[in-house]
Amino acid sequence: MTVMVEGRSVDVSDGASAASVLQQALSGKKFKAVVAARAATAGAQTLLDLSSPLPDGCTALEPVYADSPEGLAIVRHSTAHVMAAAVKKLYPSARVTIGPAIENGFYYDFAVERPFSSDDFEAIEKEMQRLADARLPFERTTMSKADAVRKFADMGENFKVEIIDGIDADTVSLYTCGDFTDLCRGPHVPHTGFAKSSKLLSAAGAYWRGDEKNPMLSRLYGTAFADDKALKTYLAQLEEAKRRDHRKLGRELKLFTFHEDVAPGMVFWLPKGMLLRTILEDFWRREHLKRDYDIVQGPQLLRVETWQRSGHYDHYRQNMYFTQIEDDQYGIKPMNCISHMLIFKNDLRSYRDLPQRYFELGVVHRHEKSGVLHGLLRVRQFTQDDAHILCAPEQLEGEILNVIHLIRDLMQLFNFQFKVAISTRPEDSIGTDEAWELATNALIEAVKKADMPYEINEGDGAFYGPKIDVRLLDCLGREWQCSTIQVDFTLPDRFDLTYVGQDGERHRPVMVHRAIMGSLERFIGVLIEQYAGAMPTWLAPEQARVLTVVDACNDAAQKACDELKALGIRATADLRNEKLGFKVREAQLEKVPYILVVGEKEAQSGGVNVRLRNGDNVGLKSVAEVAAMIRADAEEPFKRGGMSYSFS
Repeated sequence: MTVMVEGRSVDVSDGASAASVLQQALSGKKFKAVVAARAATAGAQTLLDLSSPLPDGCTALEPVYADSPEGLAIVRHSTAHVMAAAVKKLYPSARVTIGPAIENGFYYDFAVERPFSSDDFEAIEKEMQRLADARLPFERTTMSKADAVRKFADMGENFKVEIIDGIDADTVSLYTCGDFTDLCRGPHVPHTGFAKSSKLLSAAGAYWRGDEKNPMLSRLYGTAFADDKALKTYLAQLEEAKRRDHRKLGRELKLFTFHEDVAPGMVFWLPKGMLLRTILEDFWRREHLKRDYDIVQGPQLLRVETWQRSGHYDHYRQNMYFTQIEDDQYGIKPMNCISHMLIFKNDLRSYRDLPQRYFELGVVHRHEKSGVLHGLLRVRQFTQDDAHILCAPEQLEGEILNVIHLIRDLMQLFNFQFKVAISTRPEDSIGTDEAWELATNALIEAVKKADMPYEINEGDGAFYGPKIDVRLLDCLGREWQCSTIQVDFTLPDRFDLTYVGQDGERHRPVMVHRAIMGSLERFIGVLIEQYAGAMPTWLAPEQARVLTVVDACNDAAQKACDELKALGIRATADLRNEKLGFKVREAQLEKVPYILVVGEKEAQSGGVNVRLRNGDNVGLKSVAEVAAMIRADAEEPFKRGGMSYSFS
């Protein structure tokens, strides 16, 4: 038979392996980078080991290269096996469980007498390198479930026995590299040499199958790449991410703190952090007023019957908190949509009143397990940049486009790139097929008109409607879930929302749920990491710090500070009897954009010597000139888009 490989036609004999076919079509250099193959038949596509024979009816064979996303996943999963082989060699009593590839790496869980720590990494990595240098083949075998159970039971691997018992099939596949055999579907790389560019990263505890009632296991995390250069680049990126970690910078810059003993997953905002947040909130409120939103606020608690009516109780209650007041049960709000609908119902609405755009920086609570809490990025109490637009169906596309423009403006302000996905109807949903189709088509058409590339994320919509999800990319290329636009025909129906149309009849509005920043806590956390704590001048809680050289300059420094404040600049004065170099260094570490020094010469002239936080020395300037510099610096990012900044 004939098989197509990257545009070439290859004659294939019966029983030929994927490797033999690819060798005929690819150069030696390209073939060495192949870790698996994808075979196409009339009915399906199948991922194969290179040693596997081609399936019957194969018409095309696609090489999977080690540096492709699919290839990297195979390299990482295979490296997890190599790591497990190394662990079993060094710690024979260790029992193995599962070791999947994950984003940017892999892990493997072990049952061991003593949990692993970073002290064990050197020995494990040395053994992994020995196995990689040996280029041991990954060999696949299949056997009956019963034989596999006996095999792993004889090996003392009770966790594998439990996994096999849960497999709904007559046979299972096993992979062997050297002395180590593991239960696995595959495919795997041809040999262990593909695991050479790897690194262990951390150790942690993990319950078997994620259930706290089960035994605690020891988890080893690692990463692997197609070559050493890619690995070194990633490890350097990890080090940079550590330097930018918002939790570390939040402590150093005195922006926020946590008290896990009294309020786990809830933020305590310190004065500088609260000022930063207030600046961001004030800007965002002004921006919404400019775009014809009405600012509203709803209560924190609503009777549980309201959440039952909306569907949140059935579909979302595991993420909610509840409380009892007298004889009534209340739900603490995890979002603001119900309150906004009730505000809409407060008056009789005409088509002339539409659209109604309600904006709220609403404090919400969501039940998150302690294991997923992560600084500002995952908390239990947060402020949601939330808005709901109630409009006539014919206005829907235009309103979605307006929100898309707002998203673009915000991303441009902070210089973020972003990706867009349209998430469609999940299995656990409410509403009619017709409503879902209308809503999904409206999102797709709006994204097309906005000329935004997008992908379809099947089955990941909200339970009441499809959505556009926007993931921003920070300076390290990491993705963060940020904005969302959700179209909802169902909740307006459940809450009997109506408006009087031109025909004098009652009509049902459609509701757009949208968040641009999303959680303010998460957004601020991302910003801290994006800028490594050195916030843009407009957002910096302290824009300028006036430093003295000697005590005799204190009055002049304080006067300069007061004049800056009067001109709308957020300034402080450091009058401590410390060496100037110490005070300058401290201001730089605290990421103050403008460091203003007052010595005898400056005191006599009524000016300040201007230094920037990056170390540049601008020289002697008057207070008015410095204020103008700071103002221009603050306004500069807003010149890129449709937003404006005002000093207050």
